[in-house]
Amino acid sequence: MSSPVETSSPRRAPGLPLSRLGVVAVIVVAAVAVYAVGRSSSSRTPTRTIFVTGSGTATSVPDTVTFQLGVTTLRVNAGDALHVNNLRVRALEKALEAQGVKKKNLQTSGLSIYQTTNQFGTPTGFSVSDTLQVITHDFRRAGSAIDAAVAAVGNGVTFNGVSFSQSNQSAALTQARAKAIEAARRAASTLARAAQLTLGAPLKIVDQENQSSPTPYPLGFATAAGTAAVKGALSTPLSPGTATVSVQVSVTYQVTS
Repeated sequence: MSSPVETSSPRRAPGLPLSRLGVVAVIVVAAVAVYAVGRSSSSRTPTRTIFVTGSGTATSVPDTVTFQLGVTTLRVNAGDALHVNNLRVRALEKALEAQGVKKKNLQTSGLSIYQTTNQFGTPTGFSVSDTLQVITHDFRRAGSAIDAAVAAVGNGVTFNGVSFSQSNQSAALTQARAKAIEAARRAASTLARAAQLTLGAPLKIVDQENQSSPTPYPLGFATAAGTAAVKGALSTPLSPGTATVSVQVSVTYQVTS
């Protein structure tokens, strides 16, 4: 007779159920995987970088004129002062519109009513002032518009200065940004060569634009003599010059040895 065939079963530690053996095996494999990942990340070479800044500017001819005209009226009674001043402001607006200034570009920027006194503090009447901000895109008529406004109001008109700007700065900003990036790249290349490193691609770029402050064109308070001089002149000369846009960029480059 042939002897019965013996089958072998998996050996397990004494006193440890088979199901628990499987759990222990899974835990061991997971621990090994975590250890391998930890070693891989810790052995990774850190990225080396160079941080630089670059600046660029671009100029353009302004196409917008902005100025402020004020009207001031003195009267003994506050109501009278306000009424007369309102009439003068309307005359001012009509004179500007007749010179091509659009109504939507006329904006009240200040209005004040206060009591006036003499050197002894005794009330003498009331002063009403109304300030109008004017924007025009027609340089050829800007000076004539100022002349007409002063002539319409007469004594009591104030001119608070003029500024020039570019209504669309897209082209100038694009040119300034390109110059700023190129300046940053040159600086980074110089540093990399000096440190015997190879310059890589930019990892981060931060852009910051700045506009140059407009130069005011003062004209002061109009007196009777001043108003007569304005009437005798051809038109108030305005020289827009150029508007400058500057851009600064901060760039982080990757470098390798």
